[in-house]
Amino acid sequence: MAQACPDVCEVQLDGVSEGMELLHIDVDTDVVEERPGREHAACSRNVLRKQRNWERQVAAKKSKRKEEKQRRKLNREESGARAGSPQFTKRVMKAMTKERLAEAQSTGPKLCVDLSMTDSMSDKEISRLAGQLRRLYGSNKKAARPFHVFLTDLREDSRLYRECLRMNDGFLNYMIDITEESCLDLFPAETVVYLTPDADAALEAVDADKVYVLGGLVDESIQKKLSFSRARELSVHTARLPIDEYMVKRDNAKNFHSKILAVNQVFDILLTFCSTGSWTEALHTWFPHGKGYVVAADDPQRLLCQTES
Repeated sequence: MAQACPDVCEVQLDGVSEGMELLHIDVDTDVVEERPGREHAACSRNVLRKQRNWERQVAAKKSKRKEEKQRRKLNREESGARAGSPQFTKRVMKAMTKERLAEAQSTGPKLCVDLSMTDSMSDKEISRLAGQLRRLYGSNKKAARPFHVFLTDLREDSRLYRECLRMNDGFLNYMIDITEESCLDLFPAETVVYLTPDADAALEAVDADKVYVLGGLVDESIQKKLSFSRARELSVHTARLPIDEYMVKRDNAKNFHSKILAVNQVFDILLTFCSTGSWTEALHTWFPHGKGYVVAADDPQRLLCQTES
């Protein structure tokens, strides 16, 4: 029995040593693991602070938009009160717009956008043209006397068609006629007037019995007399906006002067002329200042738009 005591004591000491080592390892591990925890907590606080700042900014912008919307509403109400015109809800305004466009499709002046020349255009130019068509439709919706608009030679498998679907919300619901046919498939050649800046004759009035055609091109893709050549190919009458008759060149630092306009700009000029009867007012309002032209003088006569008859 006496000889076994040292062995027992040795076993007990070994157990104590192993326990101490385990305790030592546990303590060290706790110390090592504590630091990442603190760093993680600090990182979480930074994320939460940034998120709260972002939420405050979003709320401030939302409040600002709401105040701006309310301000515009009050301004419209005040303007309407001064003018003595009634105020309508958005639903009523939308119904009235739809009714005007439906009437235009029956009795309004006809205008085609010839989209047969888009194959040689770059993707960037196609996107710009899609945006111009959106603005054209927006102007027509706001007009008191809108045009009956046709988008001709627009194929469903074309890049422009796909871009219009991508860029223009509700494109397929536009109250315009979209067709793969050309303007001559729809109307007699003798009624068609192709508007091109290279035409000899200036457009004097908008005739309800005529069909006006705009070339669907953008500035970068314009080649010399491209739309004029297209009109010759169709064997139809041509005309240009009366820029030379009502405008003069303006001196500018770049000595830049151009009569080439975007599709929607030409359309806005036609709309304004039909509502006012004045080329001076139409050109002054919509001809871009950067093109280097200004209206020469007030129009001595207010030409009557024959569509009003």
